Amino acid sequence: MDNRPLGIFDSGLGGLTCIEPLLKALPDERILYFGDTARTPYGSKSPETVQAFSLQIADFLVARGAKILAIACNTISSTAIPMLQDRYQDIPVVGIIRPAASEIASRYGK
Repeated sequence: MDNRPLGIFDSGLGGLTCIEPLLKALPDERILYFGDTARTPYGSKSPETVQAFSLQIADFLVARGAKILAIACNTISSTAIPMLQDRYQDIPVVGIIRPAASEIASRYGK
């Protein structure tokens, strides 16, 4: 079993809403959460700034052993995922946009 924590981050505290369902679904997993309340909101920041902040947070989580980077922020998901995936090719990097789109398509698609 891989005992490394799940790394989850957001531009603030909204991503905390995913913690309880994760703990229920994966009770043996440890979670490392980073909410960037010092620099929120990200929506008004340039893509380059969001990418720089995301890289700093991802580096922090990876340095602490995160086995996945789960991004619980729409702004980060839409601007930084490809850059993070390029940097961390041995760690899954997932966001909220694609899973949400897949769920909507599976429920309401024709």
